[in-house]
Amino acid sequence: MSGPRVLVVEDEEGISELIAVNLRHYGYEPICVDNGEAAQRELDNILPDVILLDWMLPGQSGLVLARKWRSQARTRTIPILMLTARGDEPDKVAGLDAGADDYLTKPFSIQELLARIRAVLRRRAPEQAGDAVQIGNLHLDTSAHRVLLAGQPLKMGPTEFKLLNFLMQHPERVHTRASLLDKVWGDHVFIEERTVDVHIKRLREALNMAGAMVETVRGVGYRFTANPTVAAKASSPQ
Repeated sequence: MSGPRVLVVEDEEGISELIAVNLRHYGYEPICVDNGEAAQRELDNILPDVILLDWMLPGQSGLVLARKWRSQARTRTIPILMLTARGDEPDKVAGLDAGADDYLTKPFSIQELLARIRAVLRRRAPEQAGDAVQIGNLHLDTSAHRVLLAGQPLKMGPTEFKLLNFLMQHPERVHTRASLLDKVWGDHVFIEERTVDVHIKRLREALNMAGAMVETVRGVGYRFTANPTVAAKASSPQ
């Protein structure tokens, strides 16, 4: 039986071959392509378990591809690990905003790459408590993967959906960034706590008028509250 399928989208042949050799050695099934069009053909054929996506590619960039795959129902739940020579904070945030689950800055060790692949695969299907939850006029249905605000559907990425589900299942409790990484992401050995802030910001934007229900508790973390107008006094305006 073959191991997890890993789609490697990397145009530097030496790096691609090195990754493929090591993935095969550790029981994975790598599929290597060097551009977005070839990657799309592979996705149309058989969906991989995880995508390793280089930021700088000929034609469409990794950022463009990540946004496209996150916007399509068939590919939106596939974990994306972005490979990038860009280590600056704004670039990392841009990668996360584009839909990447994690990022790895070149040069990287094979052991770190393998650890991050294992981490995103473990996080792919976190435990979901219950099928549906409603707080106020916000309704979340895990089985249908749908969020409704006053009966109107809201669009959000898979990570924001998982984050909202956890917060709504545990309302009025303050959660630290570390605990959110544990409970929502599942394994955060290599994930920075600031990643949580990026996804909280995206979640609030996706919730529109209900965004205030996700509160920042200064110096501690976040909580979901049904009555933000009262509790917000103890929270930062972030």
